[in-house]
Amino acid sequence: MKIGLYFGTFNPIHVGHLIIANHMAEYSDLDQIWMVVTPHNPHKQKSTLLDDYHRLEMVHLATKDYPKIRPTDIEFKLPQPNYTVNTLAHLQEKYPNYEFALIMGEDNLNSLHKWKNYEVILQNHDIFIYPRLNSGVIDEQFINHPKIHRVGAPVIELSSTFIRESIKHGKNVRAVLPENVWAFLDHNLFYRR
Repeated sequence: MKIGLYFGTFNPIHVGHLIIANHMAEYSDLDQIWMVVTPHNPHKQKSTLLDDYHRLEMVHLATKDYPKIRPTDIEFKLPQPNYTVNTLAHLQEKYPNYEFALIMGEDNLNSLHKWKNYEVILQNHDIFIYPRLNSGVIDEQFINHPKIHRVGAPVIELSSTFIRESIKHGKNVRAVLPENVWAFLDHNLFYRR
């Protein structure tokens, strides 16, 4: 089985995440998409993150009707700070019969060369890229790399930051969240202050 790993803080998960994940599940050779809820991204302020298990619950709620998409808390159990290469090694050891690939936005190719042991990742794993409007200048080594596959997924310009800020300012963002995720956020008054 070939598993696509879609990493994110999902703070909160929104319809853009689901559109990308579902597109990858239906229009690539990936058999399943695992939404990897990351406990803390070193590039994001921890203070803006909801509790890890609240974010995991939202991903459960959002994906329950998608049989090819499932949430995972695999990184919750790994030492922090964690690196993608460590997560991949852990998963490969735990599921030796599975093949793991990464899913990322095209803009992430700009910093891939800065990732810990990125050469090891590229040697052992495919990377599925979805398009972004502002992807910047991509390093030449990644343009025609045999392990990097561009998937013509819809371009989604929607961010969790925008959603959090909108909720904080009393805006109605119900249309960009799965209904049960909206209900969960609304019930718990998350992102209101």
